[in-house]
This record gives sequence, structure tokens and C-alpha cells, in this order.
Amino acid sequence: MLAYRISGTDRTLTCEDIPRPNPLPGEVLVRITACGMNFADLLMQKGTYQDTPALPFTPGLEISGVIEALGPDTDGPTPGTRVAIFGGQGGLAEWGCFPANRCVPIPDSMTDEQAAGFQIAYGTSHLALTHAARLKPGERLVVLGAAGGVGLTAVEIGAQLGAEVIACARGADKLAVAKAAGAHHLIDTDTQDIRETVKAIGGADVVYDAIGGTQFTDAFRATNPGGRMLLIGFASGDLPEIKPNHMLVKNISVHGLYWGGLLKTSPSVVTDSLAALLKMFEAGQITPHISHVLPFDQVPEALDLLRTRRSTGKVVVQTTP
Repeated sequence: MLAYRISGTDRTLTCEDIPRPNPLPGEVLVRITACGMNFADLLMQKGTYQDTPALPFTPGLEISGVIEALGPDTDGPTPGTRVAIFGGQGGLAEWGCFPANRCVPIPDSMTDEQAAGFQIAYGTSHLALTHAARLKPGERLVVLGAAGGVGLTAVEIGAQLGAEVIACARGADKLAVAKAAGAHHLIDTDTQDIRETVKAIGGADVVYDAIGGTQFTDAFRATNPGGRMLLIGFASGDLPEIKPNHMLVKNISVHGLYWGGLLKTSPSVVTDSLAALLKMFEAGQITPHISHVLPFDQVPEALDLLRTRRSTGKVVVQTTP
């Protein structure tokens, strides 16, 4: 089968012909139909992601596909079932073996492409806003990187939860996508000052930050007393400086949210969250935004869309058209 691999110490991504795997006990063999791309895939290639596998490995954190076989003595969905799986790796291949307990059956109304990019983005935002920040209706939510893979879902879910959403992104085109997802206020980070603009609107009660760097600092300074800061990621490549004395004086909390970590330490919390999200999807309350769907031979181009921030929402690679 064909698979993209990172094998050498130069960490070059290459397409290789490797043996198709056989499922072990507790695993399922899946014919992969689509793979959702994430910023973490770029970090894995560089070796800087917190869960980077040992060399050699196949990147691709989340997939959709069809179960073809169960491993020995394995309970799981029957062969032929369409599923979405967060595997943490192995997605950029034609077939893969994954833990059976990671399989999430896909509703008939959800496409393979939507399913492939659903779990991480929506799961991260849903748990960040409901479990960590406990966002309440009427509160003011600032989303940094509001047109990105996770940021756009935060806008959408925040609006569904009744928050007043302030979307921060670069340029009119990306802000238009955030507005369509439910944002009430728009801030162009290329031309507007986040701190002053947010304060003029009334300040932030919750900040959802997938960017880091100076944007975190500006949003922190616009956060109201008792506010909550959500650390989701650092797409800017710049870790923000957090001043604990300012947190103390303003009674501000800072929460880190790593969805993959919760999947390991609190799986029932993640399972309940995904069940709630699938109900929201089937009710038409959330609609996954995919800006680019690329064929399997254009994986480098898919990663470059993330690297250069030319995408909005999700980028998905079709393994099987």
C-alpha cells in the first residue's frame, strides 16, 4: 500500500510503498477514505509536537474510513461500517490499523471528508468552552485565529452556546468565514488593535487562543476580572509570557486544553462530548467548514496550505476518492 512516511533524521516526508498491516488483538483494519490535516502534522514533521512518534512513522492524526477486518478476539463495529478515528498517527496511508475503542460510527448525513476533520477541531473547542471555561450564555468570547481549523469551530460552538463572539483573524476573507460561522464582532489583526477593540466592545470574559505570542498578551490585557484564558495552541510559534501577578490581581484563570491528552486521561469526558457534537451536527446546529479537499498525491500541498495559513477551517486529503 502507499503511505507517506517520515523515516530519516532529515525528517523529509516521502510517499513509500509499504506492506499492508494486519490488525492485532484490540485493533481494526480500516480502508482509509480521507485524512484531516492538522497543524500538529507540521510539528510532528519537525519533531517538536508533544506526541511525536519515534521514527519511522506515518503522520495523519485523524481519519475516516471503512472497517475491513477485526483483530483476533476483538469487539468492534462490523466490517463495512463507516467510522471516524483519532489514531494520533497513521492517517496518510491507504490502510491502517487502529484501536477498536477509538472507532466512532459516522452518521449517514456526514460525508467522509467532514468526518475526517471533525473530532479534533470540534472536540477541542467543545471541551474547552464547556468543560474548562464553562462558558455561559451572554458572556463575551474572544477567539484568536478565528478562521483556522479549531478557531472556526470555537466561533460556531460559542455562538450556539449563546455567547457574544468576537472573532480575530487576518484579512476580510477570513473574517467573512468567521462571520458566517456566527461571530458577532470582527477584528482584523492586520489592521486593528486587539486590546483596544475588545475593550471598546466591553472586554472579554473568555479568550480562546490557538495563536499565542503577542495576540495572547493583547487579549489578556482586554480580559475582564474573573475571566478565563484558554490555551489551545501556538500557531505563531511564539510561546506567550504569562504574568501570574496580573492573573492574581484580576482573578483571571488560564486553562490549557489538549484534546489528545484528555482522550487518554478522561476518555468518558471525550466520549460524552463527541456524542453531544454529533447530535448538534445532525440537528444542523454545526456545519464543518472545509476550504480544501486534495487528492492523495498532493499531501505536500495540503501541508503547505497549513504552513502558509492560506486555508480556512479544515484541509482534508482524500485517500480513496
